[in-house]
Amino acid sequence: MISKWNYLPLTEKEKQAKEILSRTLGLDPYICELLVLRGVTNETDAKKFFRPQLSDLYDPFLLNDMDKAVNRLNKAMGSKEKILIYGDYDVDGTTAVALVYKFLQNFYSGLDCYIPDRYDEGYGISIKGIDYAEENGFSLIIALDCGIKAIEKVEYAKSKGIDFIICDHHVPDKELPGAVAVLDPKRDDSTYPYQHLSGCGVGFKFMQAFAISNNLSIKEYLFPLLDLIAVSIASDIVPITDENRILAFHGLKQLNSNPSNGLKAIIDLCGLKNKDITTSDIVFKIGPRINASGRVQSGKEAVDLLISKDPEGAKEKGENINQYNETRKEIDKQVTGEANKILENLKDFESHKSIVIYNPDWHKGIIAIVASRLTELYYRPAIVLTFSNGLVTGSARSVQGFDVYKAIESCRDLLENFGGHTYAAGLSLKEENIPTFIERFENYVAENILPEQMMPQIDIDATIDFKDITPSFLKTLKQFNPFGPGNTKPIFCTKRVLDYGTSRLVGRELEHLKLEMVDSRSENIMNGIAFGMHEHNEYIKAHHPFDICYTIEENTHNKNIQLMIKDIQPSK
Repeated sequence: MISKWNYLPLTEKEKQAKEILSRTLGLDPYICELLVLRGVTNETDAKKFFRPQLSDLYDPFLLNDMDKAVNRLNKAMGSKEKILIYGDYDVDGTTAVALVYKFLQNFYSGLDCYIPDRYDEGYGISIKGIDYAEENGFSLIIALDCGIKAIEKVEYAKSKGIDFIICDHHVPDKELPGAVAVLDPKRDDSTYPYQHLSGCGVGFKFMQAFAISNNLSIKEYLFPLLDLIAVSIASDIVPITDENRILAFHGLKQLNSNPSNGLKAIIDLCGLKNKDITTSDIVFKIGPRINASGRVQSGKEAVDLLISKDPEGAKEKGENINQYNETRKEIDKQVTGEANKILENLKDFESHKSIVIYNPDWHKGIIAIVASRLTELYYRPAIVLTFSNGLVTGSARSVQGFDVYKAIESCRDLLENFGGHTYAAGLSLKEENIPTFIERFENYVAENILPEQMMPQIDIDATIDFKDITPSFLKTLKQFNPFGPGNTKPIFCTKRVLDYGTSRLVGRELEHLKLEMVDSRSENIMNGIAFGMHEHNEYIKAHHPFDICYTIEENTHNKNIQLMIKDIQPSK
């Protein structure tokens, strides 16, 4: 499928900001252009962008109900109440539980962790979890990365004499649960300056506020847990901007210099030992292994790994979780194949603007992954449904620019439960409602999705020449890390380049292009790799000019500059 290249030209106001930045900071104009595109328009913001400081974190008491949350936690600890730390079974939830548990464990012993079973209890606060708390004498539950819609469950807990503090980051309904405190930066009445914290991030802010109220050293007790925050931010695909950028930046430093025993075990199993770990490594290697525990077995095992104090014990737990990940891959491959067969046999599939498919026998733990794969393959919002615990349950994923949460919300009268974000959501419904849901969801998508959202798109930050790509330029680019939503790795375009004469096909099946290129503006010979783009070989070898878009990387073997080609198009 042909990709649409989106060029991001600066407005006149942005051009002026770029020129001022270039003059005052003495930076390459293209670097300043990248800064302006990211909303960095003055010297102060630029310094904060390049050197994120933990001292710039926001006051946690700006979060609504924070004073209530801290007072209730202080009361519980002062009265020696038993506290249950409850979280979702995904990476964000398990890292949040591990962070709060590890922090409070320094000062209090009456703690335990609880992760609901994906298959028996489903997402969020469960009756079984509350009953567990009652049976074991817990009078306070701290819910992390879930609970924002658990109105009835919180009332049930109150009837049992159990209080809730909810720390969530999902979009709430108009009515909030009747908990002692509801910490969520997405509340309609939120007074917090930043909306996009991860679930683990909200837990971090709670512990930050608790430390402030008790004159505890944040540097000594809380900052060593930033590696967990970095893993949550990267894995949950939240924007890496503003406060998240500070947390991710310092969390990655912690992950690379002194990770916890649990994360170190996973790092070693991933083959990342002695390597500079990036957000990409978390997304594709570390996160999936932590997630595999909740998908295949139990999310509680991931928490046990993350809070482990014993390196040998952590290593053993990590190996178990690594095996779950191998099992997950096998199931994922099987279900993805079955899903593709359903779509191949679907009448008029090409005219559909969305994908909703159902198989009651599919493994609940991998339907989110399959939905992601279908979205990437067919470029349309996808929902994959299976049957679990008496209800049809599903995971939704979306394409760039389309809000799948709102699409699902438009069908809320057909649903038993739903929640999530713009690009990822979960839902449950009765089996008899599936046909009506499919019809209404498709109608909503068809009426609201734009044609360009249904094709691969590449946003190009700047059009440059090969002469602009210098070691100094690459060195400054590295300081744009950590990358993620809101600060994606810069993509550049160079037009009318030519094969130097030495480009060739490589790979086991000669499916990749190893390029050596020149442009007409300099004598620089630039190396590049274009994975899976063998179809362009004949055109390039015929010495026709072509346009490329790419990221600029450092070759790990010889430390030379190499272009990672995203797409190739014949020059106009």
